[in-house]
Amino acid sequence: MNRARRESLNCLNADKETLEFFAAQEQTRPSPDMSQQEKFPGMERPSGRNRSKSLAHGLTWAQAMNGRAVTPADMFGINNADDSSWQGPWVNNNAQAGGASASGGGGASAAGEGMDPHRLHHHQGTLLDSGLGGGGGSIGAPIVGNNAKAIAALNTAAPVIPLTEGVASSTPKLMTWESTLEKSIRSIVSITANHVRSFDTETSGAYSATGFLVDAQKGIILTNRHVVSPAPILALAVLSNYEEVELKPIYRDPVHDFGFMQFDISKVRFMQLEEIPLSPERARVGLEIRVVGNDAGEKLSILAGTLARLDRQAPEYGQGEYNDFNTFYLQAASSTSGGSSGSPVLDIEGHAVALNAGGASKASASYYLPLDRIKRALEYVQAGQQVPRGTLQTDFNYFPYDELRRLGLKISMEEQIRLHFPNETGMLVVKTVLPKGPAAVQLIPGDIVIQCNGNPIANFIQLFTVIDDSVGQNITLTIVRGSNSQMLTFTFVVQDLHSITPDRFVEVGGGVVNELSYQLAHSYGQPCGGVYVATSGHMLASASAWRKSIIVAVNNIPTPNLDAFMQALTTLPDGARVPIRFYTLQKAFKEKIMIMHVDRHWHKCRLAIRNDKTGLWDFTDLPPPPPSQPYAPATAIYPTINPALHPAPVIMPSFVAIDFHLPFLVDGMKATQFYGTGLVVSTNPPLVVCDRDTIPISIGDIFITFANSVIIPGRLVYLHPHYNFVVLTYDAALLADTPVKPATFSDKSLMQGDECYLVGVGTDQSPVIKKTTVSNVGNIGTRECSPPRWRAMNVEGIKVDDPVGTQGGVLCDSDGLVQALWVNYSSQDEKGNDITFMSGLDVQAVAQVIQPFMRGEYPKLRALDVEFWTMRIAAARSLGLTDEWVQKIESDPNSKHSLLYVLSLLDASSPCSQMLKVGDIVLELEGRVATGMKDLERARNVESVRMTVLREGQELCLAVPTVPLIGTDTNRILAWAGALIQMPYKAVLEQVSNVPQGVYVSCTLYGSPASTALRPGVWITEIDGIAVSDLDEFLDAVHNHENKVVRSRQGSVCEVALKRLSLAHSSKRLSNTVLHIQHMQAHPGGLPANHSPAGLAAMAAMAPIITSHGAPKDGADIHPHDGAPMHAPENRTGPLEVAQSPCSSVPGSPSMGNPDDAAQSQGYVRIKIQARNGTVSVIAMKLDPIYWSTTQLLPDPESVSGWKMVDVL
Repeated sequence: MNRARRESLNCLNADKETLEFFAAQEQTRPSPDMSQQEKFPGMERPSGRNRSKSLAHGLTWAQAMNGRAVTPADMFGINNADDSSWQGPWVNNNAQAGGASASGGGGASAAGEGMDPHRLHHHQGTLLDSGLGGGGGSIGAPIVGNNAKAIAALNTAAPVIPLTEGVASSTPKLMTWESTLEKSIRSIVSITANHVRSFDTETSGAYSATGFLVDAQKGIILTNRHVVSPAPILALAVLSNYEEVELKPIYRDPVHDFGFMQFDISKVRFMQLEEIPLSPERARVGLEIRVVGNDAGEKLSILAGTLARLDRQAPEYGQGEYNDFNTFYLQAASSTSGGSSGSPVLDIEGHAVALNAGGASKASASYYLPLDRIKRALEYVQAGQQVPRGTLQTDFNYFPYDELRRLGLKISMEEQIRLHFPNETGMLVVKTVLPKGPAAVQLIPGDIVIQCNGNPIANFIQLFTVIDDSVGQNITLTIVRGSNSQMLTFTFVVQDLHSITPDRFVEVGGGVVNELSYQLAHSYGQPCGGVYVATSGHMLASASAWRKSIIVAVNNIPTPNLDAFMQALTTLPDGARVPIRFYTLQKAFKEKIMIMHVDRHWHKCRLAIRNDKTGLWDFTDLPPPPPSQPYAPATAIYPTINPALHPAPVIMPSFVAIDFHLPFLVDGMKATQFYGTGLVVSTNPPLVVCDRDTIPISIGDIFITFANSVIIPGRLVYLHPHYNFVVLTYDAALLADTPVKPATFSDKSLMQGDECYLVGVGTDQSPVIKKTTVSNVGNIGTRECSPPRWRAMNVEGIKVDDPVGTQGGVLCDSDGLVQALWVNYSSQDEKGNDITFMSGLDVQAVAQVIQPFMRGEYPKLRALDVEFWTMRIAAARSLGLTDEWVQKIESDPNSKHSLLYVLSLLDASSPCSQMLKVGDIVLELEGRVATGMKDLERARNVESVRMTVLREGQELCLAVPTVPLIGTDTNRILAWAGALIQMPYKAVLEQVSNVPQGVYVSCTLYGSPASTALRPGVWITEIDGIAVSDLDEFLDAVHNHENKVVRSRQGSVCEVALKRLSLAHSSKRLSNTVLHIQHMQAHPGGLPANHSPAGLAAMAAMAPIITSHGAPKDGADIHPHDGAPMHAPENRTGPLEVAQSPCSSVPGSPSMGNPDDAAQSQGYVRIKIQARNGTVSVIAMKLDPIYWSTTQLLPDPESVSGWKMVDVL
């Protein structure tokens, strides 16, 4: 039998509060099974910890109040229960507490002066010695429960006459839940929030929760810490009348699960704000409660329960997650679930007695945080002061006396403690002590704490009241240790808990790092500090330094803290490959050393610092990288290969290893890192070919490794739209005297039954060779993928007998002449799972692209923009194929006794698709029968191809136009509101019959506005009623909306951000003008270095390609990332202060906007979207320019990657 159960049974004849406990029950209610897993109401998180269960029994209200007052003898059958036996103990207990005020909040104020603070938290609500009400046994603090009349009768110790009609009475009217909830609901808000960045224990993404007003004059809302979050967030509150206000986080406790948010009360126009009083002293076992909040995603749910425990250990939600500790929790069976985090736990008088925090995932148990420490913190927040929080970096547990004896507590010590704290059932025991913390040397797990500063203590509130009030000061703890009950006294300096709770992070390479927090250090038993990877992003992922890694050193520079990490970053050139040493928190004993690719060109590198006055995070750009050249020429020697492995020694010097890193998930990509094998096909010019499973798209960083020794960057020059290969180039000067040998192509194509050698590279970069036979030459079939991505089509593949596993290679003859590339194809199965397979690609298809490059020309190839497949002659007969055509096809010497037919149209808007239809059977192509995929090569060099097709039994002669095979796909990407937007690429057009007029959403980033409103794979066709058909029109519409927001002058976060960006842009333009004048004075008549004739010529050469893919219009308001000030000046003001500044400070903005447009004034933009199936919908999305500015990616021939990122202002 557990402790709570024993207390319930032992107190039946001890205190008249028992009457209220039993009479208040509406039905017998067993408590939940605590062996179930625990969760946050807002987040399903298992804990795996088992708990005991307690039971509460009682009479129903009807039984207790059966038309008359109920006496103790009636209730319990106690024959000697006279008035004095009930009055005496109650009066004595309250006298010890000190006289409490008779007002509604008197119990709380008196407890702070004379009452033992432990009783407010732990035992005030137990059946024994509850301390209900004021001194002398009179009606003091408000009586809680449905049996107020019965309690009042007992207080007067006089007979009670049942009320009858017409008889006046001074007895207070019973409170009802209906009236209480009607008032309380006006104070409760539904919260929707977004973690805009991963940080500490939190990951980016949207969530919903609940909060309630605790200060109506200042607009302060109380909710959970895991709702306020240590991470940067943007939050909104929806009031009970469906008004919406923006919230700013103003305090989150470092350990306990509570925090405060605030809103501008002047924004509430249509309702009177009410606050809910905090009354922790009212919590007691048996109290009937209501949990009111946003449960299960509903705006308002009301859940009933009865407090069953006040001394539950803090729930555990899993290692590496946020966990509360060093406090008790309350428990009831209210079955709270997702979204109810932060709900008030109300009594019948509308007082909050606890804060809903968590619950069991497979049971009805709910866990509530006591309000004692919350009330203290609220007073500091209301005064505008920091809440003092101290720590010894030590976790304590509350153990009952029986377990304490096993740990070494003597009977004599227990007797003294019981005399001092007669209502306690246990004491605090050290659970864990963090390394390098204030108590790391003195305390050990198992120590029993008996005194603090010479005063006996027995619970959490007693200990942490002293610790929190002694930040930076000395305190003493007296503990009992070991089986010999050794008593020791130690002195500690209390550490500021806020100092080990991070409020900064560095955004680098698309990832986020911050210092390891006390929360995570406590979870993994590690010392606080160190550079923690909150999310890896593009740069850290290149070294496999994933989330929950601790970075020890970068480029051999130790990084014990965030400042050291930033200093190390400033020494790394963009594009460099440097070693990084790290370990994961799960395996802290095992360090790893990997190579990291430094990225300062795809993503911003900046420091963010939390600003509790504005509720936002202030960004500061880190210094630009050093300009030194990261790559120097180097010579490598290829390893010697056994001549017995012929022809491997001929081919191996032509193989290279290729690594490809994507900075963004565009063009249907779901992964960011690829690797494979390439083949050097020319050294003058330097050219390498590889498959499209290694380099699937044109945007990314390419690294080529020669002889397993020298790594240099590569650049994409051609991306074949139909065949599975790409062409790369590199700077040959970086290889110095490395003996690179280009492969030689054979003129003979492989046929079924031919013998050949499969020569490839294994996963360990060792040579793989096998003599084999071609088993089949047939069509390569790949499915349409989701999301849409490139797939091979209109090509034949070469299969061989029993192939060996390789990363890639070639099929060659005995002399080492390459007959086919051995490449990897990627597709999906019928369930949408990704699959891969290897096949041979005839080098003749590759040669027609390589040969123009070797002549110094760009390939000018063309093709029919449809997907073909082959059909048996027998099937064609059923569709109307005549015997004359059958004879003609069968008599052709190269015939495969099959026919080509149109399987699908690749672009419904292309001229080719206007001529051909799905199902057309190709009879002749350029005057000759076409029976296989190779026959399509006849259309490679003509602008129009003559075709004879069989359509619905009719023969048609057509002149079908071809389309150019441009060796690039996507040439421009916009990042707006966290959405990656582009013009629809070819793989998308394949899957749409009627292409919408608009821009395509390729990806949405977690934590962004787009992630909550948009979904990948839709078209944006209108912005605020303005139609958009390309990226330029889209930007114009976005800028038009931004101007409206700025003119609204409503002080929304969106407006504030846009004004800051405008000021920053003005400062940037002024700075650039000054620098230009200075340069012209120093170099009269000269051009800046980045405008050299060679650079201009390169840009001019790229201009036609860029323009054809939606390049920005002339004069577009953009500038490169480097040196772009995306943060406000040091003296920038908060949201309300900025809103009051004149709009004339923003260049070009009118003096007044439309304040009556509520959506516009709050930063919402109306977007019309269209899905692939043609469904049209309109959504409203709240913009966030502070954390999600608008940028775009453009081709840049002068950069190593071939791209540059620019800001759009």
